[in-house]
Amino acid sequence: MINNVKTALSLVIALIPTLFFSQEKQMTASEAAELAVQNHQQLKVSAQNIDIAKQQTDVVKLQKLPAITASTSQFYLGDAVAIDKDFSNSTNIPMPHYGSSYSVQATQLIFKGGLVNKSIEMTGLREQLSELDLEKNKQDVKFLVISNYLDIYKILNQEEVFQNNKKLAQERLKNIQKFYQQGMVTRNEVIRGELAIKNLDQGILTLSNNRKILNYNLNIALGLPSGTEIIPVENLTNKESGIGLDYYMELAHNGNPQLKSAQTNIDVADKNIEIIKTDKMPTVAGFGGYTLQRPITTRNPVLDMYSGGWQTGISLSYNIDNLFKTKERIKLGELQKNQANDAMTLVQQNVDMGVNAAYVKYQESIQQAEILNDAKKLAEENYKITEAKYLNQLAVQAEMIDAQNQKLQSELDYANAEINVLYQYYNLLKSTGTL
Repeated sequence: MINNVKTALSLVIALIPTLFFSQEKQMTASEAAELAVQNHQQLKVSAQNIDIAKQQTDVVKLQKLPAITASTSQFYLGDAVAIDKDFSNSTNIPMPHYGSSYSVQATQLIFKGGLVNKSIEMTGLREQLSELDLEKNKQDVKFLVISNYLDIYKILNQEEVFQNNKKLAQERLKNIQKFYQQGMVTRNEVIRGELAIKNLDQGILTLSNNRKILNYNLNIALGLPSGTEIIPVENLTNKESGIGLDYYMELAHNGNPQLKSAQTNIDVADKNIEIIKTDKMPTVAGFGGYTLQRPITTRNPVLDMYSGGWQTGISLSYNIDNLFKTKERIKLGELQKNQANDAMTLVQQNVDMGVNAAYVKYQESIQQAEILNDAKKLAEENYKITEAKYLNQLAVQAEMIDAQNQKLQSELDYANAEINVLYQYYNLLKSTGTL
């Protein structure tokens, strides 16, 4: 009974850290990417740029509304002095000393070559640029998160390789200790076996700490509790390995946000030229207002009364200097458009080169994984042969350690190659802008 209680207490104590300080969460790479899109702080900052751009559009739309001003003035009016034209005599004319005026004025732009509508269209294009910037940032954040995710996956595979090799080393050490007790080998053979295990322990410790760092960073990026232990469960089989380069090129041309941004910048340059050309047009505006003023000083004697009046009409104005100034500004706008066109060509070339390089590397990673898998099988076969020779006293400990190191390295290389296939695949998607 006492033993059972001790066993139960031991289990509870062992489970407490798991219950309160860590929680395992299995997820695929796509699930990690979607969590990043929802919770990554960088994307929240980028999303605010869209809200700012939309608000700027709303502000520009206010230009369609009339401008209304209301004003008042309160003043002290001094006595007037009437002076003869030869300045020989003067007469003091008493005035009501308190004066005030009130006015309301409204102005509505009627025509300016479509300036307001074109300005609204310009801010709409800037909204699109903000949205495309957000999409590009999403691609960058997704790829960063997936890279960290795959690094954790790689470490888990490496830890498994180290643990399996440690078990083999421990079994071999038991055999060496038996040989030593029988006087068949010297003490240094035992020491070599123990050192081999210590080297494996050191590798396991380094991997464990690296995993903790990556896991902590991913928890922040994904908005997960800091104690969450991320367990990758992505399928390691090749993804879309049979699709050709043309498919990914077309994917990039249709979906890459950098290309869309470059095209939108050309549209912005066009719209800027249209806005500049509105300066060649006259400004037609409607106006109306009402004014109330006291005292009435337009007659003699002055009346301490309010004089009110209203007016309405249409104003026409034209800046003559725009006849020669606008020409130079249009030339500047055309230069900016030419630059935008050249930038579009440059972005197109960079995207094509990026897709081509990513595709080649993806195919290379698949081939490397196949080669390293064959190398792993050869190293395992060599290890078994060397182990059999060692157990029959036909090989020395140094050969055995060398065979184990080859086996360990080949298994690590293959484990890394499997993850590299995934990495290169997601890098290919990022290069197309469709990750």
